[in-house]
Amino acid sequence: MSEMIKKKSFHVALSATVLVLASLGIYLSIPWSARSEEVPTETVTAETGDVEKTVEASGNVMMRDFVDIGAKVSGQVISVTVNLGDTVKAGRALVDIAPVTETGRVDSSRAQLTRLRAELAGQMAQSDFAQLQFQRQTQLKAENATREEAYESSRMNMQAAAAKVDAIQAQIEQLEASIKEYSTISEQKKITAPISGTVVAMSTSVGQMVTANRDVLMRISDLSKMTVQVPVAETDVTRLRRGMVAYFTTPGYPGKNWSGKLKQIMLLPVENTGRGGKKAYYNVLFDVENPDGALLSGMTADVRFLLDRVDDAVTIPASLVTKPDEDGMQTLKVLQHDGTVALRKVKIGLYNTRTAQVVSGLEAGERVVVPASGKH
Repeated sequence: MSEMIKKKSFHVALSATVLVLASLGIYLSIPWSARSEEVPTETVTAETGDVEKTVEASGNVMMRDFVDIGAKVSGQVISVTVNLGDTVKAGRALVDIAPVTETGRVDSSRAQLTRLRAELAGQMAQSDFAQLQFQRQTQLKAENATREEAYESSRMNMQAAAAKVDAIQAQIEQLEASIKEYSTISEQKKITAPISGTVVAMSTSVGQMVTANRDVLMRISDLSKMTVQVPVAETDVTRLRRGMVAYFTTPGYPGKNWSGKLKQIMLLPVENTGRGGKKAYYNVLFDVENPDGALLSGMTADVRFLLDRVDDAVTIPASLVTKPDEDGMQTLKVLQHDGTVALRKVKIGLYNTRTAQVVSGLEAGERVVVPASGKH
């Protein structure tokens, strides 16, 4: 009985050994790459797409061309022909002001000018006569035929007559200047649009008293082209160049993109930056077409300045990029068609925070294993 039990135990042990050896043989027949990796639980598929290298910053949309219209004469506003939001053409009448200058003063000055011109004519005649008298006395004195007192008297009369002519002429010039000034004031009481555009601000109304060269009545802006102003950090602004393309979106129009070309990088830092250990920021400006007036001044602009771009590239998520070597090479785990995992050397090209270009070593459609640390 005990001998039968021993034989049975021997057969069980032998069967177990054969099973272990068979399993070991099957394991040894599996490629090393599959044996060294666990079955992948998450993969991403390499795709074809565009990759951009950008500098990102947020700024605001601003009016590019605008004019603040002020009063050229002091007086009372008697008419306003436009409303806020109206579109106007250059030269259109906007505001009419009744100047403080009295109309009676202009009429009085013109009457006085007429009188002085008549007085000048009479005085010039007297001056001519006095000059002839002096010439006669000069001749007689040369002939010793007149007294010295008569000669000196004629000379003084001639000089006095000439002085009166000069005085009247000065008064005439002063009056002419005053009348010209009054005429200019009269012309300036009617304010017209200096440019075509939209009335974006108004601060005047009928009956208001305004002061010349001080009060701003309204602002007109050409909204067909806007400017985007973006403060960019000193670490990024050195990578920007005039003429480079800039894209931006604004929360008011989700999914819509606008673009322009970098126009100017301001040389002085934004106020209150770059001091006390703070990073300096520099305003960067570029223009954008706005033919339909969709963009409004003050809107937020989330901007991407385009440093480089690759179209139709093989791409993978940027989270799979670790630390490429100096040649841009790194290792990825690629899922093969037979379900095994192989280590693959690939070359990484352009990449940003979201997407990376694979220059070589991977084809679109292949599946890349997501490392455990990169799983979501």
